[in-house]
Amino acid sequence: MGINENIEHTLLKQDAKHSDFLKLYQEAIDNKFYGVCVNPAYVSEAREYLKGSGVKVVTVVGFPLGATTTETKAFEASEAIDNGADEIDMVINVSKLKDREYDYVVNDIKSVKNVCHNHNLKVILETDLLTKDEIEKACELCIEGEADLVKTSTGFVKGGVGAKVEDVRLMSNVVKSAGLGVKASGGIRDYKTAINMIEAGADRLGTSSGIAIINESKNQ
Repeated sequence: MGINENIEHTLLKQDAKHSDFLKLYQEAIDNKFYGVCVNPAYVSEAREYLKGSGVKVVTVVGFPLGATTTETKAFEASEAIDNGADEIDMVINVSKLKDREYDYVVNDIKSVKNVCHNHNLKVILETDLLTKDEIEKACELCIEGEADLVKTSTGFVKGGVGAKVEDVRLMSNVVKSAGLGVKASGGIRDYKTAINMIEAGADRLGTSSGIAIINESKNQ
C-alpha cells in the first residue's frame, strides 16, 4: 500500500475559498488519497465532486473545541451523514476529561456513534492539552464509547505541536488490541514525519501537506 492510501487530504481553514476546495478534491482524486477532510458546510459538495472516485468524505463535529453539547454533536454528525459524509471526526470534551467526568465523556462519544451507525467515528483527543496519563485514559474511554479510531489533534491549539510520535505510539498501544485505529493529525508536513507516524502505529494521516508528502515519497 502506498502512503497516499493513508492520507486524509485536509482543508479546515476558516478563510479557505471555493477554488481551494475544488483543488483539494481534484488532488485527492489524482493522487488516490484515502479521503478528504472538510468542514460540514462542504460535505454535500465534496460528495458530489468525488462521486465514483473512491475517495472518502470526512468531516468534523464539535470542532475545534469539543465543548458543544452532546445533542449538538449528535445532530451535526447525523446531518453530515445525511449530506454524504463517510466518516466523522468528533472532538472530545477536554474539560470533562480533565475533570474526570468519565461517564459524560463516554456518553458523549457513544451518542455520536449511535447516529454514525456503520460510518467510522474518530475521536480527536487534542493531545497537546493532555498529559500522558490523560491520553491513555481518553483512549480507554474511546474504547468504552465504541469509537472506531482515536485521533491526535485538531491542529487548532495555539502553540501546539500536533501529532507526536510518542503520543501516537501510546495511543496505538492502548487501542489496537481493542480493534480501534489511530489517526495522526497536526504538523505532518513532510514524508519523514509521515513515515515516522505510520511506524509508530498510525493508520491514517490527517494533513494539508499531502501533495508535498507524495512528491517527496517519489524520491525515496
